[in-house]
Amino acid sequence: MKLATGRTSLIVGVIVVAALVLIKVGLLQGDARHGARLGGGGGGGGGVTSVRAVVLGTHAMTDRISTVGTILANEDVDVRSEISGRVEAIRFAEGGRVRKGDLLVKIADAELRAQAARAESRLAIAQSEAERQRQLFDQNLSSQREFDTAQNEFNVAKAEAALVRAQLDKTEIKAPFDGKVGLRFVSEGSYVSPATPITAIQDDTPVKLDFSMPERYAGRLKRGDRIHFTVQGTSRVFEGTIYAVEPSIDTATRTLRVRAESPNEDGALVPGAFADVEIVMQQRDTIAIPAYALIPELKGHRVFVYAGGKAEARSVEIGTRTDENVEIVRGLSAGDTLITSAILQLRPGAPVTVAGVDSMGGGP
Repeated sequence: MKLATGRTSLIVGVIVVAALVLIKVGLLQGDARHGARLGGGGGGGGGVTSVRAVVLGTHAMTDRISTVGTILANEDVDVRSEISGRVEAIRFAEGGRVRKGDLLVKIADAELRAQAARAESRLAIAQSEAERQRQLFDQNLSSQREFDTAQNEFNVAKAEAALVRAQLDKTEIKAPFDGKVGLRFVSEGSYVSPATPITAIQDDTPVKLDFSMPERYAGRLKRGDRIHFTVQGTSRVFEGTIYAVEPSIDTATRTLRVRAESPNEDGALVPGAFADVEIVMQQRDTIAIPAYALIPELKGHRVFVYAGGKAEARSVEIGTRTDENVEIVRGLSAGDTLITSAILQLRPGAPVTVAGVDSMGGGP
């Protein structure tokens, strides 16, 4: 029994060892076949990777920048009285249009007119006395002091009369410019002071448009550049022209404030409205690459170019990008052969062969 048991154990051990050997041989053959397939896929054998590439050139690129802005009136003032008094007459219609110099509100001026009459009377007397003293002085019948006193009194009376006339002018509140009148906040008989709002006037032909641009475009914006924008409530696209740019960049937002003007001849644009703005920058020649050929890194981006049968890694600085292409600001030149496939498997200095050259589309 012991002998039979030993033989059985020996036979089982031999079978297990043989099975392990067969499994190992099979795995080695599978690895060999897999390696052969990988080598064949490289297209060159000996570890050479087959890639596709594009030859870079310059492309005409036009930046389209989108931002938001606010519609502003060309001129906008709150109408208030410069003096205190009772409203005697209101000469404007709410929501109507007025011309520059039109009378809007008349403040009661009976007291000021009386003061003006008194001042004019004193002025006439002082003028007569000054003239009489001048004649006496010319005939040596009056002293220099008497003549100077009469002249000074005349000057004071003239100034007082001018002051009353200026106060009388303030009783007539007139439109400072052509525009549209807002709502009225006073009635005839109301007592107003310089702190009392009466109405507002806006000149909305043309309108202004305020918006901000990223600082990288600061050197490319100038007076006369055209813009397009839309507002809510209509699909119409409006046009405008940049006429002013802030001289400095806002350090909090790193943006540059810009102001444009739009004609608004039909009054379709209302001050205070929100606007979606698009600026089409002037065309420029630049180098662009397919977005999928760009490899992001911790401190920037890199690409691979074909150079002397090897993959050469280059760090690049990017600019404007779209869904398809990316502008290269620094790091590549026209004529470089950019590798566009198998870039994640490549290492700097790896041998490569170019299986085909693709065409490069237009810039961003």
